[in-house]
Amino acid sequence: MPKKRKHSETLPIVSVKKDEGAPERPKRTLTGWKDKEVAKETESGSDHAVFRNKEKVLVTCSRRINFRYRHLMLNVVSLLPHCKKDNKVESRSSKGATLNELVELKGCSSCLFFECRKHKDLYLWMSKCPSGPSVKFLVNAVHTMEELKLTGNHLKGSRPLLTFSSNFDKDVHWKLLKEIIVQIFGTPKEHRHSKPYHDHVFVFSIVDDHIWFRNYQISVPHNESDKVARGGLDKMTLIEVGPRFCLNPIKIFGGSFGGPTLYENPLYVSPNQIRALEKKQKAGKYSKKVKAKTRRKMHELSNPLEQDEFADMWKE
Repeated sequence: MPKKRKHSETLPIVSVKKDEGAPERPKRTLTGWKDKEVAKETESGSDHAVFRNKEKVLVTCSRRINFRYRHLMLNVVSLLPHCKKDNKVESRSSKGATLNELVELKGCSSCLFFECRKHKDLYLWMSKCPSGPSVKFLVNAVHTMEELKLTGNHLKGSRPLLTFSSNFDKDVHWKLLKEIIVQIFGTPKEHRHSKPYHDHVFVFSIVDDHIWFRNYQISVPHNESDKVARGGLDKMTLIEVGPRFCLNPIKIFGGSFGGPTLYENPLYVSPNQIRALEKKQKAGKYSKKVKAKTRRKMHELSNPLEQDEFADMWKE
């Protein structure tokens, strides 16, 4: 009995010719479309892989924050196009775990937390989540954009230039603070909410062991007859935009919102101690008045006046 042929043997083999003119479709990755050459380099594990900055900052504040400090937080949010806002967080001992969870849910890598205490004192936390490090600052000399009313103006969402004074290269803790500030305040290149322009400058300078922040617009004359060539910095001017604030570093922690203390400022004096000293000075004025009254009474008792012989003359 003859064997039956298989169905695959009966089908004719058709050779498909590739269109040599059409280019191959690039490979799609998490960071976008990738060319064939770049894909080969990354798959082979070479050191020439392209680094893409995906920094995102979560900006939030504590409950019962002052209106002035809330306006400062909104000014900072308007300056950082790569940030995300969230609801207020209760300022408790367990706020670190809560904030780390919020940062993870929002898909961020850093956090700016404005913590207000007693409706008077503002503390700023800068943290790299979830492994750290983190820094705690006391914020002084706060001036928002609304109250300054400066003439400077720049595009919302444009990328800033970060400038630092030469004092940041002196000590190790200043170098660490500089790196944290660069990663948090530096807008990533080609971010979807940013504009590809550099028209303002963030200035961080150290004076009296405090970090002073200023924001300036880069003003350039753009008339058709008088255009500024590349490198013509003599015609560029800086106009302040705002806001203004001063950061007094308190502690640097090894973890996120806690952990081992890497640095502690020996010159830091808490606002509670300053207010207690002021109360003592005011109380000293009152105690001086009381002591003066007692001294006057003792003087009168020790030096009595002689009786006047004509004192009772008109009483009759």
